[in-house]
Amino acid sequence: MFIFRFIRRVISFILLLIIVVPLYFAGSIWYSARNSEAVKSDVILVMGAAQFDGRPSDILQSRLKESLQIFKSGLAPRIYTIGSGAPGDRTTEAAASKNWLINNGVKKSNILSITKGRDTLSSTQAYAAAMKKAKHTSVIIVTDPYHCYRSVKIATDLGLIASCDPVKTGPASVTNSGYKYLARETGAYLAYITVGRLGIKLSDRLIARDLYS
Repeated sequence: MFIFRFIRRVISFILLLIIVVPLYFAGSIWYSARNSEAVKSDVILVMGAAQFDGRPSDILQSRLKESLQIFKSGLAPRIYTIGSGAPGDRTTEAAASKNWLINNGVKKSNILSITKGRDTLSSTQAYAAAMKKAKHTSVIIVTDPYHCYRSVKIATDLGLIASCDPVKTGPASVTNSGYKYLARETGAYLAYITVGRLGIKLSDRLIARDLYS
C-alpha cells in the first residue's frame, strides 16, 4: 500500500509542476509586457520582423517608431538593427530597418546593421557578439510586449545588461495582441530554458497570422 501511495504522490507532484510552472512563467511574461521600461544604455536594439522587398511590415514599423522615439529622448546614442532575410528575399530585415531609420532622420553613423538572425536566440547571439566587440555592455531591446521577458532573459544570459521598451502601437501592442501571443511566448520561453540552453535550436519565427488577434 505504501508504494502505491508514494507513486500517487509522485504523479500528483509532477502534474502540479506541469500546471504551476507554465502558469508562473505566463504570469511573469504578462507582467513584463505591461511594466517593462527602458533604462539608459549603450545601444538600442530593434528586434527584426518581416519586411517586404525593403518595406517594413506593420510589426517591424511599430518597433522602428518606438526605437526612434527613445533614440530622440537620449536614452542611447546608437541603434542596432538585426535580422537576416528569408529565402528569396532581395534584402534583409536589418537593412530594411536601417533604411527606415535613415529616412526618418537618424544618421548612418548612429546605426549598425547586423544582417544575421532568423529567431530570437540567434539574433541575440549576433548582436551580443557585436556589442562585446565594440565594448558595449547595456542594451534597450525594442520588441513586442509579450516578447520582452524572453528577449531580456536571453540577453542577460549572454552577459548583457538588458531592459526592454515594448511597442505601444501596432498589431503586436498589448491592446491589439491576444492571449495566443502570451501562450506562444510561454511555450517559447519554456523551450529556451530547457532544450534551448542545451544548444538545440527551435525557430520562433513561424508565427500564424492570427497570433495578434
